[in-house]
Amino acid sequence: MKSAQRIASIDIFRAITMFLMIFVNDLWTLNDIPAWLGHAEAREDRLGLADVVFPAFLFIVGLSIPFAITNRRDVGSTDLSTFFHILQRSFALIVMGLFMVNFENINGDLLPFSKYYWEILMALAIFLVWTNYRSRKVMDVIPDWLMEVLGILIFIFLAVIYRSGTADSPEWMQTRWWGILGLIGWAYLLNALIYLMMGPRILLATILLLFFHLMNVQEFNEIVGFRGMRIMIGASNHALVMSGVFASILYMKMKEKNKHHHFLWVLMGLAAVFIIYAYAVRPYWGISKIGATPSWTAICTGISFAIYGLLYLIADIYRKTSWAGIIAPAGRSTLTCYLVPYYYYPLMALIGIRLPMYLREGYIGIIKSLLFALLIILITRGLEKLNIRLKV
Repeated sequence: MKSAQRIASIDIFRAITMFLMIFVNDLWTLNDIPAWLGHAEAREDRLGLADVVFPAFLFIVGLSIPFAITNRRDVGSTDLSTFFHILQRSFALIVMGLFMVNFENINGDLLPFSKYYWEILMALAIFLVWTNYRSRKVMDVIPDWLMEVLGILIFIFLAVIYRSGTADSPEWMQTRWWGILGLIGWAYLLNALIYLMMGPRILLATILLLFFHLMNVQEFNEIVGFRGMRIMIGASNHALVMSGVFASILYMKMKEKNKHHHFLWVLMGLAAVFIIYAYAVRPYWGISKIGATPSWTAICTGISFAIYGLLYLIADIYRKTSWAGIIAPAGRSTLTCYLVPYYYYPLMALIGIRLPMYLREGYIGIIKSLLFALLIILITRGLEKLNIRLKV
């Protein structure tokens, strides 16, 4: 099968999601903002804006998998080489997530230097190990392998000196909850390997989609005697990624039969089905991102289908894409964009720069965080011009 034409709405969806992720990740700097912007508390039965962003990104990961694997096959890559490519990408994301989630629990008093230097060195190591050096025109005199080895040595050094806990009971690095990138890595690993084996088989994809959502229910309720069974790192993550895989397979099949002009209505129908299902199971476990409840998984799946459908209408049917040009780097160099704040925040802390309170509260603060997200994307655009981007 020939690879499908690039779907502009997927890149725009990814860029918008990355913009919102940077925005909601900056909310911790603000005071007196509406509760609906942030995460709901563990015991709350509701959904905040921040609770929708990560599942949308998982959905987009799934959208990209069929096209990425198809494109690799079209350029002559074997399934074996694609298998190792999937392993490499997953390993990279899991390692990044492991270090990032441990930084959240670090005890700066137990380190030989400021925890902000630890954070900067972590981000530097990520760039050294996983920069796409083939696109670089700067520093060609330094061998790629030497840069990668330096990054690995920095990782080892950071791991050796790492301490969390207390002085009386210090702790070393732990898997904890793997972090955002780690969860993406695990979910990508399983779903990409599944697609590599099954290909664009719509019936099998439908069965797997239902299976993952059923396993999300099973994590909260005993089904056929297997209470609490877990699929790797969490069924909700795999259900969200497989939902995206399912949507892309649907598009491929409909395009083959020249019925892709009905794709929008199929997406909206799927959105309605999942949102209805979400509210049907809500009384049992509530809507909770922290709990990864079936209702939260389903409503985020429905929202993702709906947003994707809207963007497909705008970008692929009406071909209106110029409006998203300013945030386009977040869709192209997504991981690079995600990592830029890991330099910004510690540098500001070390320098001692802090915005006055009137710029960090209420609606003025919200505008500040929106502009901050835009600034990070513009920095990413600058890095692109220098051919600095991560290959993961």
